[in-house]
Amino acid sequence: MKKSFDNIGAQIKVLRENSGFTQKNIANYLGVDQSLISKFEAGERPISADMLERLVTLFGCSISVFKEATAEYKPLSLVLRASEIGDDDLETISAINKIALNSAFMTKLLESEAL
Repeated sequence: MKKSFDNIGAQIKVLRENSGFTQKNIANYLGVDQSLISKFEAGERPISADMLERLVTLFGCSISVFKEATAEYKPLSLVLRASEIGDDDLETISAINKIALNSAFMTKLLESEAL
């Protein structure tokens, strides 16, 4: 079972770094200590489903990115201009991503109904 923690933790680290977030940013967003994020990324601790769901929204990806090694991840494009990212910024990014993910889901539903 530890192997699945390794995979999820490694994916969290990749997505975090590709998004330009620090462990401290993610810790503040999730309301936990930075050392817990480090343990998640190292595969030393499991992450709760609730926290994983919050990260899915923040990174603008599907849960399959964490569950499947071969899942494709296409990041949502957002442009932010700031010298640093604050806690409120992460909440805003998460809300925007949630809207975009819901819109993509609705588009897929409408396309499947048209067939």
